[in-house]
Amino acid sequence: MKTLYQNYTNTFKGLSEEVWWLALITLINRAGTMVIPFLSLYLIENLNFTIKNVGWIMTCFGLGSVIGSWLGGKLTDKIGFYKVMNTSLLLTGILFIGLQFVHSVLGFCIGIFLVMLVADTFRPAMFVALNTYSKPENKTRSVTLIRLAINLGFSAGPAIGGLIITSIGYDGLFWIDGVTCLLATLLLKKVLHPKKVKVLDDIETKDPISIFSDKAFWIFFVGMFLFGFIFLQYFSTIPLYYKEICTLSEFEIGLLMGMNGFLIFLLEMPLIKWLETTKVSPVKLIFFGILLTGVSFLILNIGGYIGIVIVGMLLMTIGEMIAFPFSNAFVISRAKKGKQGEYMAYYSIAFSIAHIFGHNSGMQLINTYGYGITWNIMTLLAVLGMFVFLLLIIQLKTEKNAIKSSYRTV
Repeated sequence: MKTLYQNYTNTFKGLSEEVWWLALITLINRAGTMVIPFLSLYLIENLNFTIKNVGWIMTCFGLGSVIGSWLGGKLTDKIGFYKVMNTSLLLTGILFIGLQFVHSVLGFCIGIFLVMLVADTFRPAMFVALNTYSKPENKTRSVTLIRLAINLGFSAGPAIGGLIITSIGYDGLFWIDGVTCLLATLLLKKVLHPKKVKVLDDIETKDPISIFSDKAFWIFFVGMFLFGFIFLQYFSTIPLYYKEICTLSEFEIGLLMGMNGFLIFLLEMPLIKWLETTKVSPVKLIFFGILLTGVSFLILNIGGYIGIVIVGMLLMTIGEMIAFPFSNAFVISRAKKGKQGEYMAYYSIAFSIAHIFGHNSGMQLINTYGYGITWNIMTLLAVLGMFVFLLLIIQLKTEKNAIKSSYRTV
């Protein structure tokens, strides 16, 4: 047991102090966003909105995320990641507290749009900060540590959120979301102020190439959009499936989704460290992650039994553990040739666009065709995503051969 513990802790060695602080800030912030997994339930049960209403609200959620991610990338390249992160956390806290007082469909569409616009300026800035605070050889593990913080917060958040809902109601979630964002702002100022930290990797790029001329990145972008489209069902249609078909309570749903975060916290870092030693390319690993996520939807059609639901969550969790860290690593490697904020912004935008179409489409599909056909469609989209990543593998080989040919010419 002692050896196992030492091997586990060794996977965290070599990461900078700044990365650890960034992870803690992310943990505090993420632990507070416990309203998000319950948002669709809150809108339907407390505000009596229809599934179609919820679908359009989630579309506004995604639109805010797209614009926020784009704006965050632009501002990061212009004024620096610290100012963007600080402002985003502060304003997000205030907006989350105010959102509980909105009770109309139009008002909630506008409110959630503004919340996500401000909140998602944080993501590109955080990724650029992570790149700055990490040595080149530690990039993937640094990303994994941040994901561990996110998922530890996500593990505790829904479970606590379920308790809060059953005891004092949904309003308490909005207060906690807002206050934790404000606490994260204070910690950011305390430990990561530019005067107190050191740069481990210079992010300045001379004569950066335009991201729009990077063909491989845009193939990757399409693939990650498809992955995001199906993955995000676990935050909108899947909770409804758990409630309506599996007859789980909010607390049980929170525990099930919390299991996802806990397993990622426990297993992702050792898994990533081991996968790095296999020398399998990040793109092939992302391909495998999408495969597992697609299968997680396919098996749900066996029935709404608790065992099947748990297996589905496990498959999705493993797929997520593989796909996300290596997709981050792929973008960071491409961003070395261009503007860091711009690359990380468009990486975030792939998921933001998935928010626009994924939640709404999922809601409309289950409303029109039911859960079974919806899960089959998600599986087919996973297959399409795998095909896109096969095209990316071909494109990367073409690029590699072109570079070799240029060297021979010289």
